[in-house]
Amino acid sequence: TFDSKFATTSDLTNSSLIRVFIATVNASRNYIYLDSKPLNGSPLASGGIFPAAGIYASNIPAGVNGFLVRDTLSATTQVPLSFAENMQVNKNYTIFMYDTITTPKQKTVETRFEIPADTSCRIRFANFIYNPFAIPAIDVFSFSKNANIFTNVAVTDVTGFIAYPTRLITDTLYIRETGSSTNIIKVVVSSVFNDKRSYTLVYRGSHRGTRVATLFTDR
Repeated sequence: TFDSKFATTSDLTNSSLIRVFIATVNASRNYIYLDSKPLNGSPLASGGIFPAAGIYASNIPAGVNGFLVRDTLSATTQVPLSFAENMQVNKNYTIFMYDTITTPKQKTVETRFEIPADTSCRIRFANFIYNPFAIPAIDVFSFSKNANIFTNVAVTDVTGFIAYPTRLITDTLYIRETGSSTNIIKVVVSSVFNDKRSYTLVYRGSHRGTRVATLFTDR
């Protein structure tokens, strides 16, 4: 017989599922607490995601939940951020942390999955670039399609999922300011998309410094 050393939950009918993405500039050693209990076992830095691997999410009770995100170093200059979210039964959410460690913010969005009947996948775009002043919105241009696949995405906007082919040999996605043909970042994707999966591309970092695009799998 198998003697389990850990408490397990197999009934998720009254639960919500969450993922947390750290787009906060210069974040490090971040822990996420749910009602004072830590969720992650390893600290998260800028660009980190919890749960980290593959298509997993964290199972939490549905309803109003209190969250706290903070740096665990006693000498940190990061300001702790506490917030509450009312999460519905059997729904998926992504919590995006953004801005800077002295003025951290968060945005929670429902992650609405659609499993395609064909061999395509789904992709969405999130714009969490930091700048203290207003900056232009963003377009994402696909080289293979020779067209924008996302247009006029303002800071803190998260698009819905769109259909995207998975059987391409390669594609290059260019992040540009809306209406411009000047490339800020290029993202080369080659055999990274799988049939029927869902992905998120996050534009993050500092508008006046280092700018990064991070791609992760949702499911």
